[in-house]
Amino acid sequence: MSELTELTAVQLVDGYRKGEFSPVEATRAVLERAEHVQPAVNAFVRLDAEEALARAGESEGRWRRGEPAGLLDGVPVTVKDILLQRGHPTLRGSRTVDPGGRWEEDAPSVARLREHGTVLVGKTTTPEFGWKGVTDSPLSGVTRNPYDVSRTAGGSSGGSAAAVALGAGPLSLGTDGGGSVRIPAAFCGIFGLKPTYGRVPLYPASAFGTLSHVGPMTRDAADAALLLDVISGPDARDWSALGPAAGSFVDALEGGVRGLRVAYSPSLGGQVAVRPAVAAAVRGAVERLAGLGAYVAEDDPDCTDPVDAFHTLWFSGAARVTQRLGPHQRELLDPGLREICALGARSGALDYLAAVDVRMELGRRMGRFHQSYDVLVTPTLPLTAFEAGAEVPARSGHRRWTGWTPFTYPFNMTQQPAATVPVGVDGDGLPVGLQIVAARHRDDLVLRTAQALYEAGVAGVAPPVL
Repeated sequence: MSELTELTAVQLVDGYRKGEFSPVEATRAVLERAEHVQPAVNAFVRLDAEEALARAGESEGRWRRGEPAGLLDGVPVTVKDILLQRGHPTLRGSRTVDPGGRWEEDAPSVARLREHGTVLVGKTTTPEFGWKGVTDSPLSGVTRNPYDVSRTAGGSSGGSAAAVALGAGPLSLGTDGGGSVRIPAAFCGIFGLKPTYGRVPLYPASAFGTLSHVGPMTRDAADAALLLDVISGPDARDWSALGPAAGSFVDALEGGVRGLRVAYSPSLGGQVAVRPAVAAAVRGAVERLAGLGAYVAEDDPDCTDPVDAFHTLWFSGAARVTQRLGPHQRELLDPGLREICALGARSGALDYLAAVDVRMELGRRMGRFHQSYDVLVTPTLPLTAFEAGAEVPARSGHRRWTGWTPFTYPFNMTQQPAATVPVGVDGDGLPVGLQIVAARHRDDLVLRTAQALYEAGVAGVAPPVL
């Protein structure tokens, strides 16, 4: 029943409720699809077929009795191999992590998935410790783009993005410290949301501090809202988590964009060179928002590129991740990661605090900006997927991945909710993403704007053929 792999989580739950198909059938189809695409794209660190089918069987029994465990009972889900999953090693893309350790806890988001009866299918690939915007690692190799396997899937949640795009589970959990949900989602033609910081509890705390978010990676905005309703449940292990959401994110999808104040920034005030095909696709979607009744103005936030401050925070985090490694273990690291760890280790406390000052000022400016606008719309990235196995595009002149991701990491610094929506393809058939950003705590506006694009037929691209 391969057509089951084409259904969203919302459609699967509806089908289970009506008795049209079962969680076991859906899980078998997803596992078969995952095994089929794995040799071409390398999206998975591990598939847990036996365990997944057992959980699907339990779910099937609950549905038969009319007693589903939660909002996503029986839905196949994949998890980025940064997040803990009880009973299985979380290797984080690194040869320095001992798989024989004690793996006795779930991350909060994974625990909420269990409580709601989901079927955990497997763990997806990540660059080492999630350090860069593409997905390759010394441990698991290169993860490739479903639309062109010579290109990158993006990162650092590249395995999750490829899996969702290819029908190997409609939902995945990713993490985003500088764009790591939005970058691969944009490259792979799916929806990705970085919620407001703290909306999804995180444990263990990230070495990258309050830059790091957990977020849904899905086929569309409706699935992301449903998943966010589940994973935003409280967890006492995260001292920085927010209190309960004001309401259901699924309910927040309704209402459209009529009257919404939308700022459209095509290049962050001329700071970013955006490829023409990307710019055209994003502009077309923005024009459709205006046609749906939004008040659209071309305007730019009052901010300069905070990349130097971001590097100080990010590189210091990387140095902290690897601080306890001995010389032999350091030789096992990704060479690029070794480089930024060395830079981070040289940053002093005053350097770090100066970067925090830049971050706070950026947050202040964005807070003022959103007094005038409900949402900000930009390209997610200035380009489409480039060659696999490279940190930066050939002949780009960029040294690090942040050189080609200027639209994403600023909103990790400000902790704002930000999502990417697929709004077309370029001349090579590669997906283009549009980014929607709102003020902190207004995840509902991001989701509602995205939903309006889906309902209007603007969002979404044809699935890859693989």
